[in-house]
Amino acid sequence: MGMTISEKILAAHARKDRVVPGELIEVDVDFALANDITAPIAIDRFRRAGAKKVFDPERLALVPDHFVPNKDIDSAIQCKLLRDFAREHGLRYYFEVGRMGIEHALLPEQGLVVPGDVVVGADSHTCTYGAVGAFATGVGSTDLAAVMITGRIWFRVPSTIKFVYEGELRPWVTGKDLILYTIGQIGVEGARYRAMEFTGSAVGELSMDQRLTMANMAIEAGAKNGIIAPDMVTRVYVDDRARRPARYYESDPDASYDEVIPIDVSTIEPQVAVPHSPANARPVNEVGRIPIHQVVIGSCTNGRIEDLRLAAEVLKGRRVAPGVRCLIIPATQAIYRQAMEEGLFTTFLEAEAAISTPTCGPCLGGHMGILAPGERAVATTNRNFVGRMGHPQSEVYLSSPAVAAASAVLGRIGSPAEL
Repeated sequence: MGMTISEKILAAHARKDRVVPGELIEVDVDFALANDITAPIAIDRFRRAGAKKVFDPERLALVPDHFVPNKDIDSAIQCKLLRDFAREHGLRYYFEVGRMGIEHALLPEQGLVVPGDVVVGADSHTCTYGAVGAFATGVGSTDLAAVMITGRIWFRVPSTIKFVYEGELRPWVTGKDLILYTIGQIGVEGARYRAMEFTGSAVGELSMDQRLTMANMAIEAGAKNGIIAPDMVTRVYVDDRARRPARYYESDPDASYDEVIPIDVSTIEPQVAVPHSPANARPVNEVGRIPIHQVVIGSCTNGRIEDLRLAAEVLKGRRVAPGVRCLIIPATQAIYRQAMEEGLFTTFLEAEAAISTPTCGPCLGGHMGILAPGERAVATTNRNFVGRMGHPQSEVYLSSPAVAAASAVLGRIGSPAEL
């Protein structure tokens, strides 16, 4: 019996010939990361353990991105803890404001995660890096502290669900729509502690930006990881930026899966997940004419250059509706510069949208776009739980950048096809 791509990567890092689902293993970690919310806890546990140095100062990244630029004294203290620790241990990859980005957009862009890696991060959306063919998953801050000391971690090998996407995408349908639709089909526990392996000709046609979006939201279905086997799209993306040698794996033809779920993408329309769950996905034309107060286009899910281009395509020559705030948040400094050089900022400003420096900000209800009671937002972020973006009596609707931009213009939830 063969192995899946996730099992192969874990076996190699456990120094074993093979592993099977349910097996407890200890693996070598290629790269680890934490942010300004989770790293301070890990640093505290690191010091309590009496550790004197990290396992490898070139295999750990600290990325303050959640409450930055510092919104208050407490967030400034959190970021200072990271800064001081990075200097103390000579960490090569500490990303300060002005040089930083949202962690899960920044690390692939910088070539710090590569195919075949085992990556752990004290943030649930670490699963994003499965888009380049890595086994990547979120862990708690205490587990991360142990990784910071030893460079190793234990896992229970997950079983795998294989999703096979075939057919031709409809206009305005993106990777965000595919993953929202998928979560809508299986639910927020549909892949609990299992690997989600995304395959099929439709996935093969997706750009890396859209693949990163799909892998990013695997956690919203409860998955241990999401992963896409590397192909030429991966190699083109990785070759010019990888800081370590990549290792390319793919699933064996006779690999065993818990389930194989075929999905005909030609039947999928642009999706919106209504409150208060990512699983509440439905076609945008079935949501109704719901008025909104804010639109957020950004985050580790949809703040990449293709996302901004798509939003600009919809906003070009149009204006945000009166009474609606439209926030554009490029995910990294490089994306910010590229968007500016391509003239996207001119489009956004003429549409009367606001442009922010890279930050997670409103995604977690941190700052830069908090909702008041009774307000509704359409966001390209990954979660719409109660109170996620502000007051518990506010509402968040998840969508692609195209639907979010169209909604900003319409002043209500709507499709770009309406424009």
